Amino acid sequence: MKITITPYSDEYATQITDLHHASVHAIDASIYSLKQQEAWAHTPPNYPYWVKRLALKKPFMAVFEGRIVGFIELEADGHIDCAYTHPYYQRCGVMAQLYAYVETIAYEKAMNRIYVEASKLIKPFFEKRGFVTLHCNEIIKNGCMIVNYSMEKKLG
Repeated sequence: MKITITPYSDEYATQITDLHHASVHAIDASIYSLKQQEAWAHTPPNYPYWVKRLALKKPFMAVFEGRIVGFIELEADGHIDCAYTHPYYQRCGVMAQLYAYVETIAYEKAMNRIYVEASKLIKPFFEKRGFVTLHCNEIIKNGCMIVNYSMEKKLG
């Protein structure tokens, strides 16, 4: 699947917000319960919050046939805050291309490491790319405990 990776533009805030919501709510309930999914991504989505958040974070967007199919954020210190693929495009190489793109940027900016708090679902993806797990986190989000993993990759 050939995608185009492009910097964030405000006109895509709604599409990205909807993509985030759809991605979280498509997770099998045996991995994260429906209650955990709702705590992670409210229904309906909080569009004003996401408009502000996206304007600040400026994610890189994966575009396929004019549609946003994934996004990833890379902060100045090497932190990947969000990395999501639309459920219809998962396992098609979207996140692999997005991640390769931000890793290249991290090398160009001479970052010492990149790090992430990975969900149970995406943890194996990062492990395959050389990330190591530092510790397991139990986060309370909107009154619900959600597990994720602090992971990092040292850059040479």
